[in-house]
Amino acid sequence: MIELASQVTYRDRDLTDPERVERFLRAAKVGVVAVNDVDGFPYAVPVNYVWHDGAAWIHGMGSGKRQRLLGGTALGPAKVCFTVFRDDGTVPDPVACQADTAYLSVLVLGVAERVTVADQAAAALQLIVEKFLPERTGPAIGGRLIETYRSALDGNAVAVHRIVPWQITAKQNRHPDGEPGSSS
Repeated sequence: MIELASQVTYRDRDLTDPERVERFLRAAKVGVVAVNDVDGFPYAVPVNYVWHDGAAWIHGMGSGKRQRLLGGTALGPAKVCFTVFRDDGTVPDPVACQADTAYLSVLVLGVAERVTVADQAAAALQLIVEKFLPERTGPAIGGRLIETYRSALDGNAVAVHRIVPWQITAKQNRHPDGEPGSSS
């Protein structure tokens, strides 16, 4: 089960129900993973993911900037921020400065670990396939595919990373009229 840290400044919006946060993370399909590049600039990119065993699992080509940055350094694994959010619409107000947005957001601070065990990477990819292609039929993804598949673009193997949380915070601003999405 998720352990939530209470670090939200605006306490009225602090979401402290770990089961709701877990359901939200399992249902959402896209998150934004952010990591600092070698010059210290933040690099944030949206990714498809699955939430499984208390971590976000992502995949991509075994090359490119994201993969280099998620690889970490000699000092250790890459520290990342992973954010998932849902926009539930505008909360109008006659005073423009008091209009707001209804939303639910989860922020995960942690580390990105490259999954190097083929069967474990295959299991993560299978979960991703089941989430994004539920109608797909055919054999399950196995460790052998992970070991032998190479991208036609660059010849590299697929890369699977697990984002292991150090801290999770969540907040929500519900729509006063109960707009869709504001109650889950």
